[in-house]
Amino acid sequence: MKKALVVDDTKNIRTLLGIYLKLNNFEVLMATNGHEALSLIDTEPVDLIFLDIKMPEISGTEVLKRIRTKGITAPVVIMTAFATVKNAVDCTKLGAITYLQKPFTTDKIKTILAELTTEDDTSDKNIEHQIITIKYLINENNLEKALDTLKVVLSTDPSIPEIYELMSIVYSRQGELKKSKIFHNMSEQWK
Repeated sequence: MKKALVVDDTKNIRTLLGIYLKLNNFEVLMATNGHEALSLIDTEPVDLIFLDIKMPEISGTEVLKRIRTKGITAPVVIMTAFATVKNAVDCTKLGAITYLQKPFTTDKIKTILAELTTEDDTSDKNIEHQIITIKYLINENNLEKALDTLKVVLSTDPSIPEIYELMSIVYSRQGELKKSKIFHNMSEQWK
């Protein structure tokens, strides 16, 4: 059974999402703030995260940043009553898959779940999402996590030139220039 994490400081939102996700065969974990969410994520692997942007202490954007730094690539749906272009851009760069504008209906949740369940792990959208996460990890100099994620994507689909180029970058930053050159050449062959 897939696990979903719902992070929101409003009880009604957690309840609505929790019931709907359970009806759609998800095991549901709940967090009322960013600290709880990060603690849960450290102990429980999750397949989907619904994350409120505006929360006390740690914002949803900061939680998303920390999730990605840990190398967690689960799809994240951002929930907000205050959608701004800056928030949308920031969260999209961190790999959020969509926005859920508050107040929302179960029809909107149904649409999001339908989009997610029609994709399998090898879909183009999931690979694009993983590439965004990898670039973020490289930017944060979390090279080991980036390399681990790159190897997973490579085993899923070895025909993506960008993966070889990103591996070349990681190896170069690690000082392994021979490996870096090999992967750079492989990226050129796939183009």
